[in-house]
Amino acid sequence: MSVTEMFSYIQGFLSADQDIREDIRKVVQVLEQTAREILTVLQSVHQPSGFKDIPSKCLKARELFCTVRNHTGELKTKFPVEQYYRYHEQWRFVLQRLAFLAAFVVYLESESLVTREEVAKILAIEVDREKGFHLDVEDYLAGVLILASELSRLAVNSVTAGDYGRPLRISNFINELDSGFRLLNLKNDPLRKRYDGLKYDVKKIEEVVYDLSIRGLAKEQEAGGDK
Repeated sequence: MSVTEMFSYIQGFLSADQDIREDIRKVVQVLEQTAREILTVLQSVHQPSGFKDIPSKCLKARELFCTVRNHTGELKTKFPVEQYYRYHEQWRFVLQRLAFLAAFVVYLESESLVTREEVAKILAIEVDREKGFHLDVEDYLAGVLILASELSRLAVNSVTAGDYGRPLRISNFINELDSGFRLLNLKNDPLRKRYDGLKYDVKKIEEVVYDLSIRGLAKEQEAGGDK
């Protein structure tokens, strides 16, 4: 093979790779738009009136996840299945965002932590890497950490809305989450940095709970819950 032929071959390889990346980019753009729509729906729960309408907001979000599933199905067809990590960087951010949104919906519905398997089911992708397009464990964990930040904000806004019991429950949930993450030996630098932010979320929520306690509102809520 001559030098010219060699570089012509390489150019063909590069062109094919660029075509794949462009196809992926187009689908990811649509996923990002749908993720923004889901976030817009869920953000309304931070408003005083939104607390009364959480079930309908979650239902609307789940309807939008149907659109997400269609696009993840399309995304699977845009690259060779064995080259997931070659192109992973292109959809990593949006998958983390979608994992967070799925976790937020599940928390609002049941005040529990969504499992990686549940998120994968919501997004219509796999859990095991051997099966192809899957939810990487670090992307799942990143989504959970984004949830923690969102819940610290929800704790503050709950007080504004007069819901004094929710911050106490959020505090318990976040403390359990923090204890879970302490069991992990995180090597991923971006994930480690995001985890470092969890301590600020814990502190922020503790301040909310402390404020409720010294004002006697936490006790009032507990007494009301016992009735």
